[in-house]
Amino acid sequence: MKAIHKTLSELGLLLESDPKLPSVASLAAGQPVRGSWWGHPQGHAIFRALRELAARPDVLVCKLVSGKVTFVDRKLWPAVVAVGTGREPWQMSGLSRAARSLLDRVTREGRVETSGEAARELERVLLIYSEQIHTEGGAHAKILQSWERWGKASARITSEQGKRDLERAVGKLNRRFGGNGRLPWPQATW
Repeated sequence: MKAIHKTLSELGLLLESDPKLPSVASLAAGQPVRGSWWGHPQGHAIFRALRELAARPDVLVCKLVSGKVTFVDRKLWPAVVAVGTGREPWQMSGLSRAARSLLDRVTREGRVETSGEAARELERVLLIYSEQIHTEGGAHAKILQSWERWGKASARITSEQGKRDLERAVGKLNRRFGGNGRLPWPQATW
């Protein structure tokens, strides 16, 4: 586990699973994992590594790179928060009425338990912080929080600077590992 955390600290970002970009699944398995890691012979070790990394107080988990679960080192938290609070046209223009309503509710209440497509829409464009939970009835739900409520990193930089910082980090990973990781906003020249 120390090696996985060290890799995250060095790179700034690790995906849950990806065939080319550095991922917790591949690091825990000791080899690239193609397809679902659940069926991999090292599936239990991968699951433990994912849970342990997600529980660390210096790790943020969100759907950032290519819409996949991404572990973000603390040094990049200000960039994520700046983008998340930016409410730029690429984030807002395509939202459904249900997603806008849910965003208003999360903004007003700070924290909302829900599930469904509206939550996934907000998650895809980083407008909220989300955490998956199991309800008492055994169902999956999400706790959605405004980035201000999440509050572990204040955005002391602009949304534009946050995007540049994240583009640099993903661009570096793509070049070093031959990947094609994408961020949720329209691709610039990174």
